[in-house]
Amino acid sequence: MPQYLSPGVYIEEVESGSRPIEGVGTSVAAFIGFAEKGPFNEPTLITNWSQFGSVFGGFVDGTYLASSVFGFFANGGGICYVVRIGAEPGAEDTGAGTGSAQARLGPYTVRALPGVTGEISVEVADPAGPAGEDAPADTFTLVVRRGGEVVETFEGVTTRRSKDNVVTRVKATSRVIVVEGPGRGAAPDRPEAQTVTLAGAAPVAAAGGAPGGALPATLSAETYVGDPDQRTGFGGLEAVEQITMVAAPDLMSAYERGALDLGTVIAVQQGLITHCDAMGDRIAILDTPPGLSPQQVRAWRMETTAFDSKYAALYYPWLEVFDRSRGRNAFVPPSGHIAGIWARNDETRGVHKAPANEVVRGVVGLQTQLTKGEHDLLNPVGVNCVRAFPGRGIRVWGARTLSADPAWRYLNVRRLFNYLEESILAGTQWVVFEPNDDALWARVRRTVSAFLVNEWRKGALFGLTPDEAFYVKCDRETNPPESIDAGQVVCEVGVAPVKPAEFVVFRLAQLSAGTSAVDE
Repeated sequence: MPQYLSPGVYIEEVESGSRPIEGVGTSVAAFIGFAEKGPFNEPTLITNWSQFGSVFGGFVDGTYLASSVFGFFANGGGICYVVRIGAEPGAEDTGAGTGSAQARLGPYTVRALPGVTGEISVEVADPAGPAGEDAPADTFTLVVRRGGEVVETFEGVTTRRSKDNVVTRVKATSRVIVVEGPGRGAAPDRPEAQTVTLAGAAPVAAAGGAPGGALPATLSAETYVGDPDQRTGFGGLEAVEQITMVAAPDLMSAYERGALDLGTVIAVQQGLITHCDAMGDRIAILDTPPGLSPQQVRAWRMETTAFDSKYAALYYPWLEVFDRSRGRNAFVPPSGHIAGIWARNDETRGVHKAPANEVVRGVVGLQTQLTKGEHDLLNPVGVNCVRAFPGRGIRVWGARTLSADPAWRYLNVRRLFNYLEESILAGTQWVVFEPNDDALWARVRRTVSAFLVNEWRKGALFGLTPDEAFYVKCDRETNPPESIDAGQVVCEVGVAPVKPAEFVVFRLAQLSAGTSAVDE
């Protein structure tokens, strides 16, 4: 207390009875995958697509990280963290690939695509069959082997500029290698008949043909899950408190190339769910494996019994977008676009609004056109579907978590509680070490109640009055002498969240002429 030693008028600034609680952010995403360049295993803040390009490079053929981040920003996302994986802890990006992961075929350079492991060999052979005798001198066959077994064959490719150009054909369809030409100018000579071997770990090939940093010799679940102590993989995200949603789109690119089997994919997704469960403030956005039919997706969902979490959501099918690395349309996992829709929904409506019935921007089609009957199979098991509606575009048509608990069935309820919990946690730090008495309890009640009243006015809580929407209890009943002696302040808060109108039912009845609807 100040001392008054001489007569006069004094002014003192005093604190009000309550302190405002500010809502925390809800739309910060994290993406994990392969990139052309940039730091390894370091969560890097990205605020726009141009910044991603300058730090991590452009679109990379055969990977989905860049496409997912592009879809995130295109659909309304504003802030995300990107973690580039593909190197051992402590590895540095030198900006150049390793020579062991490439080979020369005459005027061409052959590289293994990101995530492709094992011994890769490429053979140049003469065209097979009777037609080969009359084939032009610049025509040949390219045979790709993995572990000694033929995995791809490109018949009748040529060095000329045409649809059968070897660079064009391989880039459009190969899931194992990429062929880089000598550049512009006259058509090069045909490579001589030969076989070359590539090392198992290939550098990430840039869209423009320049290699990036090398991937590890093998990919495993640990590459994605990582270690919190080493700040690798998902583990490195534990130190970033602002993140509210996490996706690993390049998990599927590794699966497509055979670098990971389906069991490992499930293990990585379970690791992502475990990370979100442990953090308690973020949601895992999961992708289904590529090319599955609705019946196969349902069977896959029912078999993966480990996926029972209120901190995870699963989306199907894959989205068709323009692939800038290949110059044509291609299918990509939906997680990046979905994260952008979550961010856009939070900005325009609020986190309490289910992120569904929203248009997916930048998408030209779907890998599977779902019918209502097929949707009826998937929605009850927690698979959120993306559907195309005539005249209404392509929209997200589901907002469920993977939890078997009906209380946490809806995605917006889980995300609303994450928002409320984190906001109250951050806004009441001033309580620590204050005198634990009735005056403090009253201040805590006023602070939390004022915050929840604002949320109720925004439409986030159910009820005609604040008393119906929530209650805050912090008094002698919740704080008995034993709790006070233990240095604890216990405040009990209950809220009634709004839930989405998932099923809208209109009951129509036919009335006879002259019959009133109120007649009994």
